Amino acid sequence: MPPAQNVGLHSRRVTLLEECDIKSNSTVNNLTQSDISDKSDDFDISFYESIEFKPQIRWPDLLVQISLHLVAIYGLCLILTNQVKFYTLLFVLATIYTSGFGITAGVHRLWSHRAYKAKLPLRCLLALLFTITGQRDIYTWALDHRVHHKYTETVADPHDVRRGFWFAHVGWLVLTPHPAVENRRNALNKTSQDLIDDPVVRFQKLFFIPLFLILNIILPLGIPIYYWDEDWMTSFSVSFVLRFTITLNIAYCVNSFAHLWGNKPYDKYIKSVENQIVSLAALGEGWHNYHHVFPWDYRTSELGKINISTSFIDFFARFGWAYDLKAATMSMIETELSEAVMAHSTTKKNLIHKHNFHSY
Repeated sequence: MPPAQNVGLHSRRVTLLEECDIKSNSTVNNLTQSDISDKSDDFDISFYESIEFKPQIRWPDLLVQISLHLVAIYGLCLILTNQVKFYTLLFVLATIYTSGFGITAGVHRLWSHRAYKAKLPLRCLLALLFTITGQRDIYTWALDHRVHHKYTETVADPHDVRRGFWFAHVGWLVLTPHPAVENRRNALNKTSQDLIDDPVVRFQKLFFIPLFLILNIILPLGIPIYYWDEDWMTSFSVSFVLRFTITLNIAYCVNSFAHLWGNKPYDKYIKSVENQIVSLAALGEGWHNYHHVFPWDYRTSELGKINISTSFIDFFARFGWAYDLKAATMSMIETELSEAVMAHSTTKKNLIHKHNFHSY
């Protein structure tokens, strides 16, 4: 499998999953034959790859990012100089990691990949936690993530890691998107009706701004001030800005570090890697080589690896709030591993042959 077939590989895996859902009459997709046909439009990735595109800086977004990080540095200085109350630190850490499940188990594994189904109480909880993170509305996040997986490492990838670490980490949020990204966002709108059909997603999207103000700013700012008399500037800098910025950067690291530095036991021809440090910070989202090979697996990693979000989903599955959990079988995993080993061996032999040829 040469690198040139990378785009086709991802499209093929997505198509196989969709066919599997359709054949099993899955109620998740609710796709008609016309919906399926819409996937095979006249989109020509080679055309978009060949055009010259110069992104423009989105100054309001850039200024917001700069401001957040500057205030976050100030908040970190307050912590290092022992000017923050202990309860505030506990509150910030607890909020960062509990809200993180809204990203990992919620908008990522549930809404983006439909890796499992969740009953209304769990969907409401996940939407609440995700809103606390402040990372846009569920629909927009999930749609972008579907585009990312379907067109990984092409110009249609919203945070194409081929454009460098900083672009994948945060640059894509402060620069105008490539025309191919805009094209695919519009195209995937047609096959993302499942998101709008969810009343929880519709509600969160409709009321995102007031929910963001209440859950991400007012309550995190007010709770330390009201309950343990934290200084208001300290609460603003640490409980709001620093917490918010750390949460953002943990998510950013999945797009950057987990696509650049680590090992590739399942598919050596893609950028995504297995990164244990990112997995620890992002509640199990750093096992990214596995995830890009099996994007529909609710675990996002093999069993035995640290994955707190999988345990979170398993907990709710015990009493029926999470159900229809999709997971790759051991035979599927072993097949991918053996193919990866064979590919590595073939590449190594080719390199030795190439070296010997040029030596003479």
